Amino acid sequence: MQFCRPILFRVIRVLDRTTYDGWMWLEGYQLNDKGDAVDRRAIFVQPAGLRVAPVPVAVGQPGRKRAPSRRVTA
Repeated sequence: MQFCRPILFRVIRVLDRTTYDGWMWLEGYQLNDKGDAVDRRAIFVQPAGLRVAPVPVAVGQPGRKRAPSRRVTA
């Protein structure tokens, strides 16, 4: 077992390495709770044990407002 608890992982690619039947190597980034990459990893997994994470909701940065655009009239 590689991890004590499940991790969020963004897959970059499936590595072409010889493995046991039913296993595969994935390369990608481990994500924190905010969805930011915190570590690059290669992990050895059984595809049957993987779950697709829900798509995160895009949230704007609080307290940050766009500057009003200036209109030039002729």
